[in-house]
Amino acid sequence: MNLSGFTRHLKRRAGELGFQLTGVCPAVSPQGLSRFHDWLEAGYAGEMRYLVDRKAAYAHPRSVLDGVRSILMLGMNYRSEASIPAGQCEGRVSRYAWGTVDYHDLIHGRLKELIGWYRQLVPAARLRGVVDTAPLLEREFAQLAGLGWVGKHTLLLNRQQGSWFFLAALLSDQQLEYDTPYERDYCGSCRACLDACPTDAFPEPYVLDATRCISYLTIELRDAVPLELRDGLDDWVFGCDVCQEVCPWNRAAPLAQETQFTPDSAQNPLDVVCLFDLDETAFRQRFRHTPLWRSKRRGLLRNAAIVLGNRPSDRGLKALLRGLHDQEVIVRAAVAWALGRHRQVAATDALRARLATESDPAVRAEIESALGR
Repeated sequence: MNLSGFTRHLKRRAGELGFQLTGVCPAVSPQGLSRFHDWLEAGYAGEMRYLVDRKAAYAHPRSVLDGVRSILMLGMNYRSEASIPAGQCEGRVSRYAWGTVDYHDLIHGRLKELIGWYRQLVPAARLRGVVDTAPLLEREFAQLAGLGWVGKHTLLLNRQQGSWFFLAALLSDQQLEYDTPYERDYCGSCRACLDACPTDAFPEPYVLDATRCISYLTIELRDAVPLELRDGLDDWVFGCDVCQEVCPWNRAAPLAQETQFTPDSAQNPLDVVCLFDLDETAFRQRFRHTPLWRSKRRGLLRNAAIVLGNRPSDRGLKALLRGLHDQEVIVRAAVAWALGRHRQVAATDALRARLATESDPAVRAEIESALGR
């Protein structure tokens, strides 16, 4: 089979495995490498130290697969039906986490199947499949492979698929037929994503300050959410979709074909009060194989407390009163802040009682600030 024919068959097989977008590019140093370095230097990565620690590895895909010559970039659509508004004591979850499967597990499984097919035809091929965990600037290579352009919200956009898709890559040491790079930018003068961001996370178009992004704050951040950004979280308990929801290119994006991305009603939206009833074992049993596991119990309860603080209610108050005695410092601190947003005497009494026994300085500071308010 010639080069062109094999590449077509490879793309067709990827499509059969559930990838709606396929494109091939050469394994070269990414054009946006200097922008990535500038972004790191500006401190926009926040606590994501793994990006800084692996900075040199992003210079060329050979750090992911030695001898790599070609990259098959892939996109899998995850868009499901319209978001359901969160009710009282409920938190919104980013659309990609509505199902009961971790997309990493699902896509890695499909990549293994694709690699197996590839090796049947080219036994000597050296291959590696990756899903957003390797030091690879996926959006740069997706654009180089002709899949779309990077929008002002810094996500890859495709005119047919919008931005509701996961990116993955199959690296090969074999030559493939390359696609034409995507050179157009169809964002035009639109500022919908920039203007809609609740926490002003875009210092300029095409630049994201992750330290202000709700997705970073609720998933990647391990410490307390900065005080000035807590209101902006509103009812987001895991991730955020605002910049994608307002994007005109997502209005006609097709629904996902993958049945494992079908939303679970228990996670769309999420009852945040019930989270305070889960110990580590129960939390693991419920979320271990879902994207929400990324935040761990302490992170998700911290987020839940902020949601209940932003939207005070009697039922939420009862959950916070339990959470004030949680074993995790970060949870108690967030709960103290949230109780300070409740005007009931029960909240004030509980804060004063906890202050008398609390030993952690960060929690004591939150309690004192809450009582001061």
